This record gives sequence, structure tokens and C-alpha cells, in this order.
Amino acid sequence: MSTRRIRLDVAYDGTDFSGWARQPGLRTVCGTLETELAKVLRAPVTVTVAGRTDAGVHARGQVCHLDVDPSWLDQRSLEGRPELLVRRLARLLPDDVVVMGARWAPAEFDARFSALRRHYEYRLTTAPWGAEPTRARDTAAWQRQADLDLVRKASERLLGLHDFAAFCRRREGATTVRELQRFDWRVEPDPRGPDAPGAAEVWTARVSADAFCWSMVRSLVGGVMAVGEGRRSLDWITGLLSETERSSAVPVAPARGLALVRVDYPDDDELAARNLVTREVRQAPGAPGPAGGSCCG
Repeated sequence: MSTRRIRLDVAYDGTDFSGWARQPGLRTVCGTLETELAKVLRAPVTVTVAGRTDAGVHARGQVCHLDVDPSWLDQRSLEGRPELLVRRLARLLPDDVVVMGARWAPAEFDARFSALRRHYEYRLTTAPWGAEPTRARDTAAWQRQADLDLVRKASERLLGLHDFAAFCRRREGATTVRELQRFDWRVEPDPRGPDAPGAAEVWTARVSADAFCWSMVRSLVGGVMAVGEGRRSLDWITGLLSETERSSAVPVAPARGLALVRVDYPDDDELAARNLVTREVRQAPGAPGPAGGSCCG
């Protein structure tokens, strides 16, 4: 069978999913998407994703790909146009997952290995009553008071190419070396005005890296918030970068505040080269030996 590759742009509310990756007996984003695609194409399909998200984590800019026999689209009245999958899937998929775009991609395009960087946002509220009801599914309630200046200083200390083992749940044969390219915070003031009783700011962390390992973003947020709360020091957060195992002292922020918002890719003529670079073993500056193989997302 001669196949062609289709790129899908996907968004979902992760609250009621057991993460992205298919798991027997559990409702997952990948499982739901593959099931409905198979109904449309009347053939089993396998979807490859840019970054697997954990249970409860959302996405506004997830990317994945699948390989199909082009004749399937003709036989299903899709006229050889993958973009028509968007409307067809909109009638089948549940309300908490949507395919926003579908198009032919070069054979060299790989949703996972072609990616240059991933962008996440983490949203939390300092309001003593928690998140507004209309945002409760994507905003973490942070009950402990924190100093935003300290949070920002701690975030800055983590930028660059490091071994983030202390912030990651290790996967066998996977590297924890990552280049953290952005970690900053923006603040939305209380919509009731500065004189309203109780603090109700919303803080959003913007976190970008070439890739992320398992639970890394939520651990980064949990770590810098611990500094902002005064429970840990700036030297502590810096010292974590020299550790080689997951640190039990690093708290993991709740899943509901996290969303994958964008994945960047190179131009089509640079895809093959990018795939090779991503598959190479990465090593932290000054590390004595190989850091291990790459891992998803």
C-alpha cells in the first residue's frame, strides 16, 4: 500500500481523559481520536503525537500525524482532500476534543521528531476562593501566598541547557537533558478592581523548550512556587540542576492548570535534518557521558 502523511492540529480539554496515550479500558485522547478516524476512513489508523500529555492536562495546539492510503479519502467522499476530515470528525468527536486542521504533510514530517520546540502555559489563581467557575477546569487554585518576584527569579535560574532529572519522572533509556528557552510569568489583575476584598490575581507561566520529559512542566511550576512561598531558597532551585535523579522535594503542580499551546516546526526542506538532530543523544554541558536516548514530548 502506498501511503501519504496527514498532519492534524488538535485541541482538547483533558479533564475527563486519562492522558493522551492509549491505555486499555481507559478513555484517552489518542484512543478517542483513532477510533473516530477509523470510522471515517473505515480502516485502522495509528496517530503519532508531538508530545504526550498526562491525565487532566489540556491542549490548544497539539499536533499529530497519521499515514493513510490516499484512495481511502476518495472512497469516503473526501475528494482526496484531508481538510474535509475537520467537518466529518466534528460530527463524531465528543465536545472535549476537536480537530482544528487537517492537511497533507511531507513524508519527512514527524509530529514528534520534527518539532523544534513546544510551548506550554500554566494558569493558576491566588484567589482565596479558588478559580472562577467558568475557568475551574483549566485554572489551578493556589491557596498558599507567594511572592511573584521570587517566583520570577527562580524561573530565570532554570533557563538554558541542563539535565532536568530532578524535575522529571525518568523513563528507561530516556534523556532528561533539555534546553529550557522560556520560563516567565504574566499577571491578570483582579477584574473587580485593585480595592476589591481578597487577592484574585491570575498568574500564567509561559514555558518553552526543545522538548519536555514526563511531568517536567508541572514540576518546574511546583518548584518555583515553593521558592515564592518562602519554603525553599533560590540556591535550592539552582542546586536541583546538579541532581541526577527525580527529587522528592520538588512538588508537582496540579494537572488542570497546564495546557500545550503550540508546537514549532522548521520549513519543509529542513524536516529530514531536524529528525536526525532530535534523535541524537543530548548531553548537558560538562556531563561525563551520554545522557541516554530521547523521549517523547
